[in-house]
Amino acid sequence: MAATVNNAFKEFMRDKVNLDPDKTKTARKIRDNLIDNIHSLGSNEDFFNLYHDIDIAFGSFARKTKIRPLDDIDIMIGINGDGSTYYDSGYEVKIYVNDDNSPQKSCCNDNTNILNSTKVINKFIKELKNLNDYKKAETHKNGAAATLQLKSYEWNFDIVPCFRTTKESDGRDYYLIPDGKGNWQKTDPRKDRDKVTTLNQKHNGLMLETIRLVKYWNRRPTMPLMPSYALECLLLQYFDSVDSVSDYIDLRFRDVLYYIKDNIWYSINDPKEIQGDLNTLTYDEKLKISNKAESDYEKAKEAISAEIDDKDHEKAIKKWAEIFGSEFPEYSED
Repeated sequence: MAATVNNAFKEFMRDKVNLDPDKTKTARKIRDNLIDNIHSLGSNEDFFNLYHDIDIAFGSFARKTKIRPLDDIDIMIGINGDGSTYYDSGYEVKIYVNDDNSPQKSCCNDNTNILNSTKVINKFIKELKNLNDYKKAETHKNGAAATLQLKSYEWNFDIVPCFRTTKESDGRDYYLIPDGKGNWQKTDPRKDRDKVTTLNQKHNGLMLETIRLVKYWNRRPTMPLMPSYALECLLLQYFDSVDSVSDYIDLRFRDVLYYIKDNIWYSINDPKEIQGDLNTLTYDEKLKISNKAESDYEKAKEAISAEIDDKDHEKAIKKWAEIFGSEFPEYSED
């Protein structure tokens, strides 16, 4: 219940969109403890030589763009290269194990020295089952991570084994992670992290909660679901393109809808400059998303007019509920 639009959005963001702060604090602590526990497995001579310095938390939880529920937390666990080399064909990356005594050798394709990422994940899964408070460990549905469930928590940990390259001719080094098909692929979550941090600072800390609100809107079953990462990158393009944004989240949301309406038709650039265009939506999906963004943009304008011009917060709150659904707070004078 809320008597003003501002209070309605505060309540909505606190109770329905943002992660619970106490749960987030616990999750970060458990994540960090889990990383330490995984590295304790490195004392097993049959396991990989782990490289703690290149471990990195990634994904929406790490970037603070995740919305409720807290269902998964992503971690990349570094493996020492042990003299291995890699080759990037432009379509796939292969890692070659050059030391027959390396623990990596047991995960190569039969009769080759080509490191199989699926076998690496399976070896992680075997070791993860030795952890305390373990409930279940299995391959992630995308085939590119080990998913770990602990007994005491409702969220999963998606654990991605990784290597880090030396600097290439472009001056960059990359993370190599499983591609879900037995080979490897390049990524660099540092680029994502730095882009989000820079733009959020540019807009005085107002960007992150806007992204979370738009993710909630995207998740409602009123249009095709846009992939969360692609949506986030589209929003980064928006915040990169404007010099300033409103202090009020309802006004920021309105402006973002207008941007989505027009720009869902175009390329969505990968901030890492690795994956290229992230916009894989079909024409029909783009049309439906554009139409929904335009429809809700008009409703947002009506809600803002009711609040600012008519001073009618009840009407405005009801209009916002048409956009966000029944979980948006109801109007109350109390």
